[in-house]
Amino acid sequence: MSHRQVLESLSGLLLGMFVSILAGTVVATSLPLIISDLKGDQSAYTWVVTATLLATTVSTPIWGKFADLFNRKLLIQLALVVFVLGSALAGFAQNTDTLIVFRIMQGLGGGGLAALSQIIMADIISPRERGRYAGLFGAVMALGTIGGPLLGGVVTDAFGWRWNFFIALPVAIVAIILLQVTLHLPERVKRVVSIDYLGIVLISAGVSLLLIWVTLAGNSFEWASLPSSAMVLGAAILLLIAVIVEFKAKEPIIPLDLFKNRTVTLAVIASLSVGVAMFGTSVFLSQYMQLARGATPTESGLLTIPMMGGLLISSTFFGNLISRTGKWKSIMVSGSVLVLAGSLLLGSLRYDTSLVFVGVFMFILGAGVGMIMQNLVLVVQNTVEITHLGVATSTVTFFRSLGGTVGVAVMGSVLGTVVAQYIRDGTGALSPANRAVAAETVGDGTIPQVSLLPAALRVVVESAYGMGVGNVFLLMVPLAVITLVTIALLPNIPLGTMTGIDRERSAAAGEAASPATGRILVDVSTASVALPPSEPELDEGKIRS
Repeated sequence: MSHRQVLESLSGLLLGMFVSILAGTVVATSLPLIISDLKGDQSAYTWVVTATLLATTVSTPIWGKFADLFNRKLLIQLALVVFVLGSALAGFAQNTDTLIVFRIMQGLGGGGLAALSQIIMADIISPRERGRYAGLFGAVMALGTIGGPLLGGVVTDAFGWRWNFFIALPVAIVAIILLQVTLHLPERVKRVVSIDYLGIVLISAGVSLLLIWVTLAGNSFEWASLPSSAMVLGAAILLLIAVIVEFKAKEPIIPLDLFKNRTVTLAVIASLSVGVAMFGTSVFLSQYMQLARGATPTESGLLTIPMMGGLLISSTFFGNLISRTGKWKSIMVSGSVLVLAGSLLLGSLRYDTSLVFVGVFMFILGAGVGMIMQNLVLVVQNTVEITHLGVATSTVTFFRSLGGTVGVAVMGSVLGTVVAQYIRDGTGALSPANRAVAAETVGDGTIPQVSLLPAALRVVVESAYGMGVGNVFLLMVPLAVITLVTIALLPNIPLGTMTGIDRERSAAAGEAASPATGRILVDVSTASVALPPSEPELDEGKIRS
C-alpha cells in the first residue's frame, strides 16, 4: 500500500480511537463536580473510573482473541457502537450506581477499540514503518486527551456536566461510516472456530474479583480482614483454574505459550506500570487542580496540557525516528528514565507548589510515557507468530489496563485515607463553627466543592488534597524502576519489513515468515526443485545446505 492508501485506511481507525479517548477524557475535569452533584464519596469517585478500566481490562483479551477468529472490521465497528451507547446512557445517570453501570458498558467497547486499532494497524503496516504511523496514533491520543478535558470543562461550565456524555455521538457516527468506506481488509482464511467460553468466564471472574477487592479494601473493610482474605483467596483460585483451562483449551483466550517469548513476558511486566502512569496521572491530576488549587473544570483542563503535550511531542517525534533508523531500544530506555524522574518530581506536589514546576513535572512524565507506550506493542508484534498477532497485542493492552485499574484503585484508596487523616488533623485548630461545617461537608468522606467552603476550612481541604496527591504519586516510583529494568532487558531484535497481511498470506501459502526480519523461509525438504541439466551431481543434501 502507498502512503496515501495507508492514511486513507487509517482515517476511520484514527477517528474511532479519537472518539473513544474523547468520550473518556471529556468527563475527567468535571468528575469531581459530577460526584459531588450525585452525592458520592471518594470511593464512588474511584469506582466511576475503575469500573470503566475494569470492563476494559476484562474484555480486551476477549476482543483480541475474536480478532484472530472473526472479521476485524466488523468487530471494531461493533466495539465503537457499544462504547458510545454506554457513554450516552451515562449522561442520564441519577446516582453514582447507575453511572458506574453505564461506565462499565463504556469499558466493554473501549477494550475492543484499544486492542483492535493496534491489531488492524499491524495488518496493513510493517513493524519497521509502524513507528511512523504510531506517531499519528500518539498524536490522536494526545489531541483527545488534551482537548477532552478542556472541552469538558467548557461544556460543564456552559451547559452542565451531562452534556459531556453526549458530544461524542455525532463523531462516532462519522467514524463508523468512515471505517465502512475506507478500511479494506482481505478476506480471512476460513477455519473451524472454537471459542473458549470457560476461559472467558474464569478470567473475567478472577480479574474482576481481584480488582473489586483492591477498590473496596481500605474503605469498606480493612486490608487485613476476613472479607479481604476471602476475596483474595477466591480470585487466586479462579485464576489458577483459568490457567489450567487455558493450557488445555483448543483456542485459549490467552495462549500461555506466548510467555515463552522473552519479549512478550518483559513487555507485559513493563506495561503494568505504564498503565499506572497513564491512567493514574489523568485521574488524580484533575483532583489536584480542582481540590488543591481551586481551579474550575475549564482551568483544570488547561493546566493539564503539559502532560499530554509531552506525550504528543515525544510519541510523534520518536515514532518517526524509529521508522527512519530502525532503532528502538535506546529510545524506550530513555523514556523509562523520564517516567521515573517524572514520578519522583510529582511526588513532591503540595497545595502551594509553583504551577510552573507542576507543568514541567507533568511534561517530563508525559514525554516518557509517549516514548514507551506504543512501542511496547510494536516490539511484541514484531516477534510473535502471525497466528497470535491479535491475542499477543491484546495481552499487552490487557496488562496495561490491569496495571492502570489496580493502580487507580490502590491510589484512590490511599488518597481517601490520607486526605481524611489530614483533614481531621487540620480541623482540630479551627473554630467550633468551622469544625461543625467540616463535619457536615467533608466528615462523611464526600468530595466537597472547595469554592463553597469557608476560607479557613478551604485552606485545610486544599492542603490535605495537595499533600495526599503528592503522596499517591510516590507509589508510582517502585513501578517506574521495574519498567526501567524490564525495558533494559528486552532483546534488541531488528524491526521486520512485512505487514501482517503479507505474513498471513505467506503462512497460508505454506511458507514461514520470520517475524523479526521479514525474510521468507521456504521448507525445501518438501519443495519441488528442478535441477539444472548442467549440474546432475547436485543431491538432496546439497540442496538442503
